[in-house]
Amino acid sequence: MNKLKKIINSSIIRWFFLAVALAGLLWVIIKNWGSLTKALATLPWQIAVASFVLAVVYVFFTMWSWRVILADLGSTLNWNTSTQLFGLSQIGKYIPGGVWNIVAAAEIGRDHEIPARRSVTAMTVAVLISLLSGAGIGVITVLSTSVSIQVPTWLIVLLLAILVALLMPPVLNRLIGLGFKLLKRPAPERQITFKGLGLATLLAVIAWIIAGVQIWLLACGFGMQPSAYGMALSIGAYALAWIIGFLVVFVPAGTGVREGVLGLFFTSTLTSGGVLAVVLVSRIAMTFADLLFAAVGILLRMKNSRNMTVRHL
Repeated sequence: MNKLKKIINSSIIRWFFLAVALAGLLWVIIKNWGSLTKALATLPWQIAVASFVLAVVYVFFTMWSWRVILADLGSTLNWNTSTQLFGLSQIGKYIPGGVWNIVAAAEIGRDHEIPARRSVTAMTVAVLISLLSGAGIGVITVLSTSVSIQVPTWLIVLLLAILVALLMPPVLNRLIGLGFKLLKRPAPERQITFKGLGLATLLAVIAWIIAGVQIWLLACGFGMQPSAYGMALSIGAYALAWIIGFLVVFVPAGTGVREGVLGLFFTSTLTSGGVLAVVLVSRIAMTFADLLFAAVGILLRMKNSRNMTVRHL
């Protein structure tokens, strides 16, 4: 067991998984490059640049939300360390399996004396907050728009109430404790507070708004008429499309699922080709943003390693 642990924690294995994750990330870009260049040919360059900037800001707020949860659990990190951990761990999303970003956060966190259970809890809760807040935004959008769905209104309201209840610390802490109990592992030393969870949820909501504004800009670039209603619709539609794509685990990166959900909302404002173009450009912009944070994280990690080496000389 000790030998296996040493192998898993070795720098060679870590760099190997980093290489696999980066290869997966680059494959997403290369695979869609032809379709992307065709879409960009009809998209004003200002909107394309703004789309990437918004993607970077979206990832930053997602990182900030996770950082708040980690601090609430007992590990307060500076932005340098936060970028290393989050930037490097997030490219684990591009390795098949859906849990590698959580595993990566736990392994990298060990180097900064963060207990693995705390890292796993923080990343899992951050994802859960993102899912629940996004679902809440999506539900409100469905209730406030004329989108036709075959679900009773009372059931949608009930779902919204359940989402709010799940985001209450007493409920969430019990769920975390139950999860660790089922795994036969000790729960984190500290519980999540109302203050920490409230701030993390607020940051997650801001992140969804930023992502939705990106979708709105792209939709306008591909033919939708600009309006406040269209922006509100884009925010809720994207949140719902992303979550449904995330939950359909057998489809890589929500391919086809997000397009279908967005098409349901934009059926009267965009052509099917326009919807595909919006999703494609948004997905690649988000991928480049992940790549940027990963690159910055690697550079900061290398810089810190050199500084530590110099101090020991």
